[in-house]
Amino acid sequence: MSLKNVNTALIAVCTLFVLWLGLSFVLAPEASTHGVGLPTWSSGNGDGFLIMKGTRELAMGLVIGVLLITGHRRALGLVLLMEAVAPFGDMVNVLAHDGPLSAAFGIHGLTSAFIAVTGLLTLRETGRVRRAPAPRPA
Repeated sequence: MSLKNVNTALIAVCTLFVLWLGLSFVLAPEASTHGVGLPTWSSGNGDGFLIMKGTRELAMGLVIGVLLITGHRRALGLVLLMEAVAPFGDMVNVLAHDGPLSAAFGIHGLTSAFIAVTGLLTLRETGRVRRAPAPRPA
């Protein structure tokens, strides 16, 4: 199996997971807080913040999916590296709020690492951009 096929499978998994996560926060915001390492969201109208998180996740998934479908592999690798910052920030947030280490590192840290490694593998697949030689004067 080629590196491109492995990367495509990893990226597809990443895309589907991020889209699922986003939809879960948009459709069931309070139920989605369980298992992310933060306290249960209090009752009231604060679920708008969770829907905002879901919208962010959906946007991230759409960006990855569009780049995958359109074949922009180098841009895809770079975007994956940038998007690895989001779960890393979530990990820091869980740690800052005395959440469980298992959630901080096991959920968010591993997700960040998975996305970053997939981005690096995709960049490795694409190699360096090769420039055409400059034309020689006649």
